[in-house]
Amino acid sequence: MNGSRKYLPPMQALTAFEAAVRHGGFSRAGEEIGLTQSAVSRQIAQLEDWLQTPLFDRIGRRVRLNEAGRAYADDLLPALDALRRATARASARPSQTALRVATLPSFGMRWLAPRLPQLTARHPDLVIDFAARSQPFDFGHEEFDAAVHFGVAADWPGVAMDFLFREEAVPVCAPTWLAAHPLREPADLLHAPLLSQTSRRKAWTRWLTAAGVDASGLVPGPAYEHFLMLAQACAAGGGVALIPSFLIQPELEAGTLVIPFARPLSSEQAYYLVYPTGVLGAGPLAQFRDWMVEQARGA
Repeated sequence: MNGSRKYLPPMQALTAFEAAVRHGGFSRAGEEIGLTQSAVSRQIAQLEDWLQTPLFDRIGRRVRLNEAGRAYADDLLPALDALRRATARASARPSQTALRVATLPSFGMRWLAPRLPQLTARHPDLVIDFAARSQPFDFGHEEFDAAVHFGVAADWPGVAMDFLFREEAVPVCAPTWLAAHPLREPADLLHAPLLSQTSRRKAWTRWLTAAGVDASGLVPGPAYEHFLMLAQACAAGGGVALIPSFLIQPELEAGTLVIPFARPLSSEQAYYLVYPTGVLGAGPLAQFRDWMVEQARGA
């Protein structure tokens, strides 16, 4: 055995070993991978001979993973999982024009989805599968080509990142709630139920401080994970919420939400399109990226 093959045991032996580790024995491992118990035992023996070290202790008719076997499994099993994911990604692609994009749920529903017909008209062969994700992840361990991120660039290191736009959050409430609870000045909000988004619980403190109100004694109200849940609670008369205006244009236009104070709140955080470094090229990802940046300029 020469070169890299010296360190590549037969795949069938690795498969048998992995199944035996998970099931704690050869019989159930064989049931899973379609081999008899004796065939699994032979595959394990072949692997042990290859490695020149026993991986299981044989105790009568029972086997138990030993220390060397556990150490080997700790290194091997993640590699086999990565191999499965890579194979799934390669086999799941219907064409070279397919992308899988992770997006923030509210952003995907209110900003991205209404614009997708324009993308289809421009690139009719481009197929995109969208999935909702709210937190940064490792592209090496996830089946995504790109993602939409809200925050600052430092939040997601080791990726390529294109700035899309910043948002402006505005205070909103139901018109019926406002009629029953008149708000004459920002300080009146200290006595109102202030609804928040879970990842931005300090937004009201920042808004009130910017409006010249001492918010040191602010009592936080209910928090919701997604902005559209927050908007629904607000429209139902739950109180006042700070919501990015671009996410609630339909409610503002329909009058189900109103803005009691025209004081938008902005921050250094922004929306970005992120993707692994060095993969943009000139294919479908580049087409999607160029379209997103173009759309964001008019957001």
